[in-house]
Amino acid sequence: MTTVDLPLLPLGRGKDLSAERGVECPGDLPPASDPHLVARAEAAKAKLGSKVFVLGHHYQRDEVIQFADVTGDSFKLARDAAGRPDAEYIVFCGVHFMAESADILTSPDQKVILPDLAAGCSMADMARLAQVEDAWDALVDAGVADQVVPITYMNSSADIKAFCGKHDGAVCTSSNADVALEWAFAQKGPGAKVLFFPDQHLGRNTAVLKLGMSLDDCVVWNPLLPHGGLTDEQLRDAKMILWKGHCSVHGRFSADVVDDLRATIPGVKVLVHPECAHEVVLKADLVGSTEFIIKTIEAAEPGTSWAIGTELNLVQRLAKNHPDKQITFLDKTVCYCSTMNRIDLPHLVWALESLVDGTVVNRIEVDPETERWAKVALQRMLDLPGKSSRD
Repeated sequence: MTTVDLPLLPLGRGKDLSAERGVECPGDLPPASDPHLVARAEAAKAKLGSKVFVLGHHYQRDEVIQFADVTGDSFKLARDAAGRPDAEYIVFCGVHFMAESADILTSPDQKVILPDLAAGCSMADMARLAQVEDAWDALVDAGVADQVVPITYMNSSADIKAFCGKHDGAVCTSSNADVALEWAFAQKGPGAKVLFFPDQHLGRNTAVLKLGMSLDDCVVWNPLLPHGGLTDEQLRDAKMILWKGHCSVHGRFSADVVDDLRATIPGVKVLVHPECAHEVVLKADLVGSTEFIIKTIEAAEPGTSWAIGTELNLVQRLAKNHPDKQITFLDKTVCYCSTMNRIDLPHLVWALESLVDGTVVNRIEVDPETERWAKVALQRMLDLPGKSSRD
């Protein structure tokens, strides 16, 4: 039996002895090898006291999240850090672009630390500044740049946010992408266009399902192809120019699995993140940000069945915290975010103990010019009506 053939099991319930799956998914994270690491983390955090503020993204391992002072999505956590000006050290248990955002929003005296510099984001890496600048030059050559407003998802590097700031654009989260797009289209009149990056799925799902556009209004710019793989005519006709990027976790979910689950679990409700592919979102009952997913499960009636399409650490945590509900992972195979999971307990202990010894390791610093323009793009988002504090 291959992993692809493994049966769908509600997390926290049931066994598949032939696959030795038990109540967890194949490939579960092993416990920290050193049994003293928890005590060391507790001791280091206690010594640092109010000097340190630990942020934990929802997708982090349980062994790490237990030491977080606050948990949440990337922008919420960055704002939480800015709300703690007395904390000398901000230890961000997340990925690189999140730590950059925290550095942008906190004071120059505060030091942002990422326990493992290898904790990046494959989606954010799919839109490099040089590639985006080349795309913008192509829009200029096609005679449409004056009509284009760049909007970047929060899951992007600081220099991409700064690019949007310089070119009259803004940042968005998965909670306010529709408001951000409405704002963008209002900036340039009837012929306005949006260059949306780095996640094509969030851009497409928002444009079609929230703003009422058609799929024909959207084209995909592939930075690996000459001229993005598009003609000037396609650029002139499009309303949404979507960057060819995606989340390696949310991109795994398929429409076929949704059909299989509905046949397997009567009455199951499918709840997915808008980074999922359009055909998956169309088959879901509810679509929303990580915070939306958490709140939906918290408010759900006991005894209800849910299939959730987002990162596995969070789904497992929801299943553990809500044993009165049947919670299933929306995939047949394990789906951890590999880069998020680079922040493990050994790295966290090393970072905290280094701070105790007076050594700042893995500090994330955004240069002043990039920070200035990234703040402009972030502020435009904050000035939008509605909720702007969640991913």
